[in-house]
Amino acid sequence: MRFVIVTGMSGAGKSTALKMLEDVGYYCVDNLPFALVPKLAELVKVPNAEINKMAIGIDIRSGHSFSELEQVLRCLTTTGIDYEILFLDSRDDVLVKRYKETRRNHPLAKEGGLSQGIREEREKMAALRERADYILDTSNTLTRELKTELNKIFVENKEFKNIYVTVCSFGFKYGIPSDADLVFDVRFLPNPYYIESLRYLTGNDVKIRDFVMEHEAAGTFLDKLEDMIRFLIPNYISEGKHQLVIAIGCTGGKHRSVTLANALYEILKKDEKLGIKIEHRDIEKDAKRKV
Repeated sequence: MRFVIVTGMSGAGKSTALKMLEDVGYYCVDNLPFALVPKLAELVKVPNAEINKMAIGIDIRSGHSFSELEQVLRCLTTTGIDYEILFLDSRDDVLVKRYKETRRNHPLAKEGGLSQGIREEREKMAALRERADYILDTSNTLTRELKTELNKIFVENKEFKNIYVTVCSFGFKYGIPSDADLVFDVRFLPNPYYIESLRYLTGNDVKIRDFVMEHEAAGTFLDKLEDMIRFLIPNYISEGKHQLVIAIGCTGGKHRSVTLANALYEILKKDEKLGIKIEHRDIEKDAKRKV
């Protein structure tokens, strides 16, 4: 038996998550009034019931007062029904962008506008977010990546990753990534661009990797960076942060930054407590090749 409450900020992907759970065998119901939650949960509790995995969607539309939900959750506990809470979240600027792209109306956006509606919803959802067993920040998450995370938690029953780390390389001449939490500049290292035989390669090529890493300063930087990241991550987690973007930049985002981003990624991916991915934002820009 598994009973999952899927909730979160409007526009963060709750409906998408429910569809994904439905695809893997969960009986899903969206926008359920609070008062009906215990009655539906009883279906899962019945021995040898046809339905043994259920996910219900609850959001700001489900009731006038979230104090009702507190009573419902206490009722579930009292009647011996184990439940899990999945909270989908996203940054405010991402939510605004999504609503503008889809031209949908936010449930709380009235005279105060979209941004005010999002702020009000975040305040009302704060207590439920604190009670969540799993918090997935979808600000930088692709649909396939969300599906992978849900499968790990609700199908493969793997341990939930406390924080999801994105290591991103970029070129300063194209601007610093707007979603970066930590930014590091590796332009102090020798630039392969000025060597004709290396200019048209990238940090994904062995020759560039060897050129960059043969300099002692690169290894020293990587060691110190790893120490700092390992110090920061548990402190970020304790403060409730679930998404961390580490941006490493060089001039064009093709050589030095790619090499160091790859190296950091290889180090961090060995930590089973971390969810991690790598992105090379600018590696294909100015992608001229020697003829």
